[in-house]
Amino acid sequence: MSSTDLPNELPTPGPFVTRLDGPLALPRIVFGGGALSPQYNSEQLLSSDAPLRTVQLALRYGITAFDTSAYYGPSEILLGNALQTLKDEFPRPSYQLMTKCGRYGMADFDYTPSKIRETVKRSLERLRANYFDVVHLHDIEFVCAEVAPRRTGNHTSALGEEKAAYGLLEGEESKIRGPGDQKVLDAFAELQKMKEEGLIKHIGVTGYPLYTLLRVALLVLHTPPFKPIDVILSYSNLNLQNSTFLRFAPQLLERAQVGQLLAASPFSMGLLTGVAPPSWHPASPPLFAATGRASEAAKAKGRSLADLATGYCIRHTGGAIPLVVGLSKPEEVHECVRVWREIEMDGEDDVKRKEQEEEVKNIFLEADVLDWAWASPP
Repeated sequence: MSSTDLPNELPTPGPFVTRLDGPLALPRIVFGGGALSPQYNSEQLLSSDAPLRTVQLALRYGITAFDTSAYYGPSEILLGNALQTLKDEFPRPSYQLMTKCGRYGMADFDYTPSKIRETVKRSLERLRANYFDVVHLHDIEFVCAEVAPRRTGNHTSALGEEKAAYGLLEGEESKIRGPGDQKVLDAFAELQKMKEEGLIKHIGVTGYPLYTLLRVALLVLHTPPFKPIDVILSYSNLNLQNSTFLRFAPQLLERAQVGQLLAASPFSMGLLTGVAPPSWHPASPPLFAATGRASEAAKAKGRSLADLATGYCIRHTGGAIPLVVGLSKPEEVHECVRVWREIEMDGEDDVKRKEQEEEVKNIFLEADVLDWAWASPP
């Protein structure tokens, strides 16, 4: 495709997405490449020029970091092809690439060092890159030891009276609690080698249970010769239904000395979009029902649940935590930036928006699913 044949998606007038201070200097909004997969979109969309147009528009808005994974089907390939096509306008130093390794299917995990190296190199080829800004170990809770007194519910007691039951007691940070923990450490060591070779700039981990992310971050920190984890990405734990990430963040930053936190999935994997979530979504029947009522309540006040969910996350990630938002169509980019501008630049209608957010949260509270987490692994 020549430059004259390229699509020309243009931003609407207004401020561009800003960059945050921090070790990675990431933009305020990160492009979530998980949406460029069959889990969320049709083959028709993925095979069209929509991914290219979406990437082009995002970059032009200042969304200059991309998060993807070997697990996300064609996502790495689609992003790599788009970024290659746009290389004259946006050369490699103008954006950051983050991917994940270790997970390859719903139940396919391989954290062996050889597979980790093989996967990262394959991802570099798919994304037409010679280095990654971040490589994460993907969904570590499926590999490491499970240490928790219960599998569902509100887990903030892990930071207080139940810390021993969650493996978070002071003095036990370096305790390896099973062969899975050692697999994570071995995979981390392989990524450390690749970092020393210049293929990776920063090492991260991702997962759903916050108590597991904290325990593993402490284990890595207290296992010589490792250093603190550079990046932790938490998904579906900072949104209108569950904001417990805000309670765990200080512990991750201070006690575990994690360099950078990212919050992903303001829509909680499609749950808070106002339309039916994917059939595989792990939410409970009471949570599904409460989400339906929340969507109707938002519509009755003239705002979509997706709009409220995006704004809530943008406000509560503040000036230090980038928000990873799944994007697959240009209109989704426009809408995300519109809400970001409204929250951080205009302050428009802020009191009314906050009142609507509280109304939705009260619906979750009345259904006893506010700050409720599903089991992972299921």
